[in-house]
Amino acid sequence: MQEWIIYAIGFFAQILFSSRLLLQWIVSEKNKVVLTPRLFWQLSLLASFLLFIYGYLRHDFAIMLGQTLTYFIYIRNIQIQGDWIKFPKVFRVFLWIFPLIIVAYYYNNNTFDIQNLFRNENIPLWLLALGSIAQIIFTFRFIYQWIYSERKKESVLPAGFWLLSLIGALLILVYAVLRKDPVLLIGHLFGSIIYFRNLMILRKQHG
Repeated sequence: MQEWIIYAIGFFAQILFSSRLLLQWIVSEKNKVVLTPRLFWQLSLLASFLLFIYGYLRHDFAIMLGQTLTYFIYIRNIQIQGDWIKFPKVFRVFLWIFPLIIVAYYYNNNTFDIQNLFRNENIPLWLLALGSIAQIIFTFRFIYQWIYSERKKESVLPAGFWLLSLIGALLILVYAVLRKDPVLLIGHLFGSIIYFRNLMILRKQHG
């Protein structure tokens, strides 16, 4: 596949991720409290879908790892908000099995070529480790948010979510610079500003 198409998929995914943050930020600024619009999770799911594909096309395990861990949490939040059942059944089934479809598609002679993910000549092992750790921290924000929301029985974004977002995003920015990945760089640079701003709103909200 031509490189410009791969980057187009990645940039479109980041545009969707940035759009969800911009939407959440505007709604929160308007109401002076941190809120989570329904469209936030729907855009998250679509963006994750595309960024997972981008990660595989670039043979970047760190990106794929991050998206795999959050993909189903996006679905769960849509369920909590009561919107999942509104999707056509065929579409819901497809979204559930999508990661398995990707894995099955890339089987080669019944053996998944996992070496391409861990042995990319463009990504030294230490850099892959940095990117993976950054993605794990960044992803843990949604695990934290999921547990928090399950306890509260509503989909919310607590302070811990935004703090983990900021820490993870800053580490991913370092990875993006070293990896020379404009998709990650632009997406997380914009996101870091909004993560910081939400922490400030929460501080005033509870201050």
